[in-house]
Amino acid sequence: MTIYLDNNATTPPPEPVRAAMAEMLAEHWHNPSSIHRPGQGVRHRVELARKKLAELIGARPRQITLCGSGTEAIDLAIRGSLLAQGRLGGARKREPGAIVTTRVEHVAIRDLAGALEKEEGVRTLWADLDASGRARIDALREALDATPDVALVSVQWANNETGIVQPVAEIAALCRERGVLFHTDATQWVGKMPTDAAPFDLLTYSPHKFHGPKGVGILYCRPGVRTAPLIHGEQELGRRGGTENVPGIIGAGVAADLAMAWLADPANIGRGRALRDEFESNLRRAIPDIVVNGAAGDRLWNTSSVGFPRLEAEAILLLLSEQGLCASAGAACASGSLEPSPVLKALGVPPEVAHGTIRFSLSRVTTRDELGRAVEVVAECIGRLRRSMAAVARP
Repeated sequence: MTIYLDNNATTPPPEPVRAAMAEMLAEHWHNPSSIHRPGQGVRHRVELARKKLAELIGARPRQITLCGSGTEAIDLAIRGSLLAQGRLGGARKREPGAIVTTRVEHVAIRDLAGALEKEEGVRTLWADLDASGRARIDALREALDATPDVALVSVQWANNETGIVQPVAEIAALCRERGVLFHTDATQWVGKMPTDAAPFDLLTYSPHKFHGPKGVGILYCRPGVRTAPLIHGEQELGRRGGTENVPGIIGAGVAADLAMAWLADPANIGRGRALRDEFESNLRRAIPDIVVNGAAGDRLWNTSSVGFPRLEAEAILLLLSEQGLCASAGAACASGSLEPSPVLKALGVPPEVAHGTIRFSLSRVTTRDELGRAVEVVAECIGRLRRSMAAVARP
């Protein structure tokens, strides 16, 4: 039996999502921009899906731009808003200015910040974190007051590796007071927790994190906030060109509907958190010296970042996979890297713990039996690795 605990990387699409996508491919494959009846029938279905994706975050359909991935949506939010402000490109009307973000962001934002600095001269200011890994509001306030040319602040809602939740509502209010745009990467939050987009200028998320398909990303823009297109064309009211990924969008709409139904019962989140906490407690009993990264602060209910001191994550993951347990060493986008996670570095996790950190992430369909078996598998694999190390170290 495969036990899948890598749900922050992607989630399994349930039968209603698969069926809706298959129907679009088999029967409603027409171009939604076509004026004939079949094409307009597809357009109607796309707009119904957009409505569901907007409802999931308390927004209106016209505030939603459909993109090809969460990463593209982030790029459109940040680069697109800087373009709209006249801070980038050959027709630049203003100095590039600065963006403010944190060192625990997803690689999509960290790498984008580096590219904007190198290519366009946009400065990156890194917000200070407190001991629990949350952005310090007082330090952000000081940075905004001391830097009048800040064009945008971007802080994720929940961390993809540790699950640490940031005070984004407070940050949004601070930015609104100072007339600075605020973007939150809500990729790990939306679909798992109730969401109201109203406090934010820009919000991005991706349905494949809550049992939708890959290949769809969502950008929410508050009324009055503009982004310049990065892909030119007629679609999405000119905000993002390219023929829509219709099966993916329809599947995403179904996933949004299912997520709203799940979130309608507040007890579901409590049950998920209880399963996560029980998993960590059982793991600690089996392996007493583990370190749960971010445990001191507010975390997303489904995420457990566990450090196994003096071991290597790659070796742990290979053994876990052999036993049918799927997990990760952090962001799936950064897999293959032998360096410890920049997120764990920014949190001050010691190297001997960071190198051996594994991320276990649950979904709403993860069971207690799966987690019980997972504890057994992890304990067995860690024991094997430590015995091997002891044998090698023996003179």
